[in-house]
Amino acid sequence: MASLKDLKNRIASVKATQKITKAMKMVAAAKLRRAQDAAEAGRPYAERMGIVLGNLAAGFEGRDDAPKLMTGTGQDQIHLLLVCTAERGLCGGFNSSIARLAREYADKLLSEGKTVKIVTVGKKGHDALKRGYGQYIVENIELRGLKSIEFSDTKQIGDLVMGMFQDEKFDVCTLFYAQFQSVISQVPTAKQLIPAQFEAKDEAEDGSSEDALYEYEPGEQEILETLLPRNIAIQIFSAILENGASEQGARMAAMDSATRNAGEMIDKLTTTYNRQRQAQITTELIEIIAGAEAL
Repeated sequence: MASLKDLKNRIASVKATQKITKAMKMVAAAKLRRAQDAAEAGRPYAERMGIVLGNLAAGFEGRDDAPKLMTGTGQDQIHLLLVCTAERGLCGGFNSSIARLAREYADKLLSEGKTVKIVTVGKKGHDALKRGYGQYIVENIELRGLKSIEFSDTKQIGDLVMGMFQDEKFDVCTLFYAQFQSVISQVPTAKQLIPAQFEAKDEAEDGSSEDALYEYEPGEQEILETLLPRNIAIQIFSAILENGASEQGARMAAMDSATRNAGEMIDKLTTTYNRQRQAQITTELIEIIAGAEAL
């Protein structure tokens, strides 16, 4: 049984830890609002880009002159997994859930005899995957030194993916990230980037198709060849913004849970300390009384 001094030291240690977790929760809550606003502001742009490209791409289905980013290489053998996670931990299961989804996807591809290549964005995703899948990791990108993520930062990642595709280093590219829904809900998501997949139609509120209202200049093929590479960077940028909000939400929830757990542990340790101290006082009183009676 621990001594009174040990219990007292442990209570002080848990209280110090509780102060840290409470402070981290408050910091995450402050960062969450900005990250959530950024993620929500980026969604309409990414969604509208997908709708416009989907309407354009619908006219190129089955055509020989369709852009390569739409049709792919014509094969389905080499898969590139672009796994986006956080640079830091202490955010619950946020990083591990994305890494788990990527591992399950990679295992499925490997069981089918496919070739897998992995590009990790974020230190924690690299650390989680390098243990069992280190031989498949071809590039690791860290964004630790950036105070805020700008489109120019993700454009470099998009350029890397585009360069690998043009060099025919993969046939299919899939993006992994966590879509933010709420503080307690971040959904691990896999989205295929190459060959591009879009919704072909945009429905208005009255149910009519809106694509007939647009005329494109220059030609539709020229627009697709310009926008499709840019859309890769936009989707990556949107995914990283979603990750930013999901990370802070997960960290806020994790630190709140840790703070409550620390409080429960302090209560239990305090109860144990008081009981042991009372027992020690009772024993001392019994010894004093017994000594007095012996006299």
